[in-house]
Amino acid sequence: MKLLLDENLSRRLVPFLQSDFPGSSHVALLGLEQASDRAIWEHARDHDFVIVTRDADFSEMSALYGQPPQVIWLRVRNTAKAPLLNLLCTQRESIEQVLLMDGMACIELSSA
Repeated sequence: MKLLLDENLSRRLVPFLQSDFPGSSHVALLGLEQASDRAIWEHARDHDFVIVTRDADFSEMSALYGQPPQVIWLRVRNTAKAPLLNLLCTQRESIEQVLLMDGMACIELSSA
């Protein structure tokens, strides 16, 4: 599973995600930093990415359009790199299991 980080997440996370989520990227690294949510959605769909965001916008789009792409909606206050990496990497297996469920378009993750 490869992740596409939304602009509200640091592009500095990408190298640290590669061992758990090979092929992951950030919208800015793909030239999509000024793109509309719809354009990002279509890019993720066309290139087999799971969108990772802190905004409700992509969650709402997943309810409206279904999948692909799938969405991981991070419901966390702390935007520091280490806690976000820890959350995504320690929950990788759970994320994959949930997103493999038929019809699952969005998963919400929050810190304990």
